[in-house]
Amino acid sequence: MGDRKGDRHTWTAAPAAAERARSVLAAAWSCAVTAEGGREELVGAHTVTADGRVLLRVPDDSALAAAAVCAPRGEPSAVLEFADVAPVPVRNRIRARLWMAGRFVLADGHLEFRPSRVVLREASGALVVDLDEFADAVLDPLATAEASLLIHLADTHPDAVERLTRLVEPESLHDAVRVQPLAVDRHGLTLRIERVRDNGDVRLSFHSPADDVAQLTERMHVLLTQASSANCPRALQRQRTDGDG
Repeated sequence: MGDRKGDRHTWTAAPAAAERARSVLAAAWSCAVTAEGGREELVGAHTVTADGRVLLRVPDDSALAAAAVCAPRGEPSAVLEFADVAPVPVRNRIRARLWMAGRFVLADGHLEFRPSRVVLREASGALVVDLDEFADAVLDPLATAEASLLIHLADTHPDAVERLTRLVEPESLHDAVRVQPLAVDRHGLTLRIERVRDNGDVRLSFHSPADDVAQLTERMHVLLTQASSANCPRALQRQRTDGDG
C-alpha cells in the first residue's frame, strides 16, 4: 500500500529536481535503452559528462549502434531509463525512475546520448526537468557514497536508527514493524517506516548541508544528540513489550 500523507513532513531543505535527477544518473549502475532496434539492458556500460550527456559503450553488432546511425538527424530516437534502487532492503525498493528521451550520435567509438526531454518520477509524482537546469546541476556530493553509507548505518548501527525514531511524530510510528534508513543526501536523512499494512517515509533535515562524508558524520551526531534528549516513542515501546512477551 502507499504512504500515509502524515508521514511526509514539509521539508525545509531538499535537493532540487535537477540535482536529484543528476544524482540518480551518476549513482545508477545499469540502464535500459529503448530504440528502434529494440530494448537492451546495459550494466556498467554508461558514463556521464559534466553537462549530463550519457556516453554508452556497446558491442559493435548492437542494434543500438545501427539505430543511432540510421535515425533522422535531430529527431528523438531513443529512451534511456534509470532506476534508483534503495541499497538497504525495504519494501518498494525503487525510490525513483529517471527517463531521458533524445537521440544518439557516434563519437570517438562510443554512443553519445543527447537528451531532449528528462522526466523524474518519485513517490510524489512525475516532473519534467528543465534541460538547462539539468545540464547545469551538480550532483549531490554524497550520491556515489550513499549506498555504502546507508548499508553501514543499517547493518552496523541499528541502535542509532532506532534512536532516530524519537524524532518522528508518534502517529507515524503506530503499528510500525520496522524502520530502515532509505536515503541520505547533503540536506538530510530519510527513514522508511514499515507497518503491518503500509509504509511511509519521514525526512530528518540536517541543521546545515553536508558537503562531504566528514560533515555528514557531524550532522548525524547532531541528530542523534537531539534524539537522545527526546522521549522514546510509545508505539515502539509497545512493540518491544509485545515482542518480549
